Order: sequence, then structure tokens, then C-alpha cells
Amino acid sequence: MNILILGYGEMGHAMEHLLRSHHQIFIWDPYYSGDLADFNLHDTAARADAIVFCTPTAPLFELASDIGPHLGSGCVCLSMAKALDAEGRTAPQALQQGLPSSTGLTMLYGPMIAEEILADRPSYATVSATGEGALRTGMDLFHDTRLDLAPWPDMHGAALCAVLKNVYAMLFGMADELKLGDNVRGFLAVATLKEMADIMTSMGGESSTPYTLAGLGDLMTTATSEDSHHHELGRMAARGEQDLSGEGVNTLLTLEQKAILDFSQWPFLDLTRRIILHGETPVSALADSLKLA
Repeated sequence: MNILILGYGEMGHAMEHLLRSHHQIFIWDPYYSGDLADFNLHDTAARADAIVFCTPTAPLFELASDIGPHLGSGCVCLSMAKALDAEGRTAPQALQQGLPSSTGLTMLYGPMIAEEILADRPSYATVSATGEGALRTGMDLFHDTRLDLAPWPDMHGAALCAVLKNVYAMLFGMADELKLGDNVRGFLAVATLKEMADIMTSMGGESSTPYTLAGLGDLMTTATSEDSHHHELGRMAARGEQDLSGEGVNTLLTLEQKAILDFSQWPFLDLTRRIILHGETPVSALADSLKLA
């Protein structure tokens, strides 16, 4: 297949690593500082059998709207973006609104730490699609790779789990930086998973989705891995560092600015918001919430 990868950060490199042995790869990233082949984006998109969006959620709608009119009838778009954009859309919502309605969409969510993919370690994800053709393309793309895919029908719920787990992962990073111990980590695992499940179902996801690779699997990986960007963001917040950036930070900003949720109903989401966005001292805020004082 001809594969166009949009974005060449860590996940773009990881997708190239998985796919290059079996497919013709084209990579587009106007912000990449290294050398990439020069080509016309619209012409290359028109010839692509699949387009893999390896960008954050924020630019997805604009990118999809730009290339959408040029896509062939059989082209399938894939993404694994895990945040809300400025309008409050999940990644699949942004892509579905930007792409032609006839374009197949496939979403991958699960434990896929880029550094481990690049080291040829196994990775895992649920795969959700808008139709059987898009699902088959997604499965075929990664056949004979070390990314193991499990079909899952609830694309919306999987995307919500992915959005929320990045927020909660920062809480785990704070607890680890403050050396609160393994017992606290175990408590957070239970408490944040329950809260994530309750939020997701309240927003229309299926009740079983939080217990899949897209939910529990990805939460535990992102919340405990030293290679996790959001775990590190939590450590940075616990050290009092400012100007944190990442998908989870963007999600908190959007949830607050768009009043999508009532934070008072969700204590651990609210705890993370208060520390990350409003500068509450992690030690005292965590002590109050975890009954450590």
C-alpha cells in the first residue's frame, strides 16, 4: 500500500518503523527539522491507500478539511490522537467532521509507547472503524508487525478513555515524584479507572469500554511508564515547573473553557485541573484528596 504519514514526531517515527517493511511510505511534517522528501501534499494524498495522522488532536480538523477533497474513494484514514481540540471534539469527531462522509476512518487506542515500538517490543491497541472496509484496512496495515490489534465497536467510548487517561496519568506522575508509595499508586489505579468509566458512560460510551486496552490497558501504561510524556508532566508539576504542554493539558483547558463537564462531580479530574491549570501546591492538594494528612 501507499501510506502517507502526517506528522513525524515520536509516534510518526514509530508508525514508520512498523509499516516500512511492507508498504511504500511518504512522510509529511512542515515542522520537522530534519530532511524529508519534498512532495506535493495534495497529490500524494490523492494516491494514498491510507493516511496515518500522527499529529496531536488540535490540527486534525484543519488537516482533514484540507486533504479531504483530494482523497481517493478507497482511502482510509487512521489516527491515535488522544485529546480534545479547541472546539471540544475528540479525534474521531474532528476527523469525521473534516473528511468526506465516504472516507473510511480507523482509530487505534491502547498501550503504544512510541519508544517501545521503536525498540521492537510488543504493543497493543483496540481498533475501531466506521465500516468493515476501514476495519479490514486497519488490520491489514499492521499484519505481521508487533502491534497487536483487537477490534472494538465503541469508537466514541475508546476515544473518551484515551482523552481522560492522559489527564489521570499526570496525577500518577505527581504521586511518584512525591514518593507517596506503591499503595497510593494502587489506590489511584482503582479510583481513576472508576471515575474514567463513570465520565465515559455519562458521555455516551459503552460501559465495557473502560476495561479494554483503550481504557485500563492504556491508563496503566501511560500512568506508570517512565517513557510516558504525561507521567513526566506530572513529575514536572510536582517539582513546581511551569508552562507544561501536552494533550492532557490541552484537554483540561478545553473541558474548563467549554464547560463540558461539571468538575465538582469528578474529584480526581478536578484535582488534576487545580494543580495543572491553577497552580495549587501538589503536596497539599494530594494530601487532602488522598487523606494523607
